Amino acid sequence: MNCNDFIIISKNVLQIKIHVIPGSSQSSFPSGYNSWRKSLDVKVKSKAEDNKANIEVIEIIAKYFNVPSKKVRITRGQKSNEKIVAIPNLDFLIVYKKIEESLNEL
Repeated sequence: MNCNDFIIISKNVLQIKIHVIPGSSQSSFPSGYNSWRKSLDVKVKSKAEDNKANIEVIEIIAKYFNVPSKKVRITRGQKSNEKIVAIPNLDFLIVYKKIEESLNEL
């Protein structure tokens, strides 16, 4: 796993490439690293209808990084399973270490 595959830093905003799996039995982030897509998997219970899955994605990522959900934005892929999520003012090394530890626990 190379974090440069799924983490992008631009103008002090950290962006994460994710692959959303809606309709899962339980919600989790990160639920794995997708080497083919070079993104992190996110499982959400919500179905991909009426923006419900997007809202849950934002909430689960905000909770994971302990930031208010209004700070997390989907910047690309609003209607796709492949998304880029932006979170301002997060330190790259802290994010990488936290994600790496979470993936090692899977």
